[in-house]
Amino acid sequence: MSNILSSEKLIYLENFGHSMSAPAYLHRPASADEILEAFHLAKKEGRTITLRGAGRSYNDAALNSLGIVLDLQGMDKILEWNPETGVVTAEPGVTLEKLWQVVLPDGWWPPVVSGTMTTTLGGCLGMNIHGKNNFRAGTIGDHVIEFTALLPTGAKVICSPNKNGDLFRAMIGGLGMLGVFISITIQMKRMYSGLLNVHAWNVPNLQRHLDGLLAAAPEHSYTVGWLDTMVGGKSLGRGQLHTADYLKEGEDPQAARTLQVAYQTLPDRMFGVFPKSIIHYFMAPFSNNLGWSAVSAVKYYISREKTYRQSHAAFHFLLDYVPKWELAYGRYGLIQYQSFLPREKAQEAWIEIIDLSLKRGLPSYLGVTKRHRPDDFLLSHSVDGFSLAMDFKVTRGNRAKLSAMLQEFDRIVLAAGGRFYFAKNSETTPETARRFLGDETIERFRALKRRTDPDNLLESDLYRRVFG
Repeated sequence: MSNILSSEKLIYLENFGHSMSAPAYLHRPASADEILEAFHLAKKEGRTITLRGAGRSYNDAALNSLGIVLDLQGMDKILEWNPETGVVTAEPGVTLEKLWQVVLPDGWWPPVVSGTMTTTLGGCLGMNIHGKNNFRAGTIGDHVIEFTALLPTGAKVICSPNKNGDLFRAMIGGLGMLGVFISITIQMKRMYSGLLNVHAWNVPNLQRHLDGLLAAAPEHSYTVGWLDTMVGGKSLGRGQLHTADYLKEGEDPQAARTLQVAYQTLPDRMFGVFPKSIIHYFMAPFSNNLGWSAVSAVKYYISREKTYRQSHAAFHFLLDYVPKWELAYGRYGLIQYQSFLPREKAQEAWIEIIDLSLKRGLPSYLGVTKRHRPDDFLLSHSVDGFSLAMDFKVTRGNRAKLSAMLQEFDRIVLAAGGRFYFAKNSETTPETARRFLGDETIERFRALKRRTDPDNLLESDLYRRVFG
């Protein structure tokens, strides 16, 4: 195991947005025993360890400057699948793609998914991901029956809501800083079709946007919005809303076909002609304020109200439509900023945020909105309200100005009683974390870390940045 620290293992790793990087010793364990050996080595050599799945975090959650990074993608076995009950047990490196491909033919679907199917189950639990159904289904952690964790002390602990419940609610969403998920048991959602009934319509401003999300949420299985963050004034907040609903048993006459993996697979060519793998090159010329403003305006004005049926994969995994789309942002990448606001405060706060970005000449190129509900996980980002995710292009000349503006965003969000998601924002400070989590929550987390990781072997650049 000492070769983990050899010069050949020292490589530069990046975040998903290619806006942050750090050198680290990368190791790919294939078993819990190999993870434990890495813990022993780290303790002996005075190193720290960070866990990494697919590397899809927009910030430094899976970076560890000059430390060890354990890439868990090799631990990708489905350990048990019961098609009668919809309960699956899997290793942490299993991706959402592998998961749905196993369960869908038997009439099931993961209860909560991210916008990409390449995320791993371990990463999903470590950040406690939410989807377009958060208002109804909660986070992915709400569907975990139990998990087995390997702690840095060498102990293996089984956790469920009723067994070691404090560790259960802290490890889910705990940034990979308390232990390693080595097996995860989770309940799937019953499906009777591989299709969803989708309804899309335009909204002209932020008031109508939020009203639409609020009204649609209790009536539909999924609700999500696209917000044009390139315009202000009376049109600020304009965009498009989508709702989606499951088909009932018997509604899909071709259910045997639509529930097959081949039907759900996203095409690798645009219009059947252009390879999607090169489309990001054609997107790059529009990745500037003028170009993206034009693209957003065209998208808004050509959109029409419509109802149609769409496969689960096509509806959920928009980020997988164009491979490597993030490269269109250029050499210095992108930053995603996501805020969660109570429903009474969201409109006022987001008007202030979007106005500020336009005045600074640093507009977001994409805005995605969702409806949320609170949860009882320790490091929770959820509120009874809404979230807005914004993508910002990073350049050599704007990084400092962008960072300063995002700090101002934090102050606006905190003043409105908002919260943040540790998989996204890269500018969160210890003071910001303390204000939205509270001293008591942070101390409870630190106490659990002292218990599960007394030698502080698990650290990441994110953890050091936010919790010191």
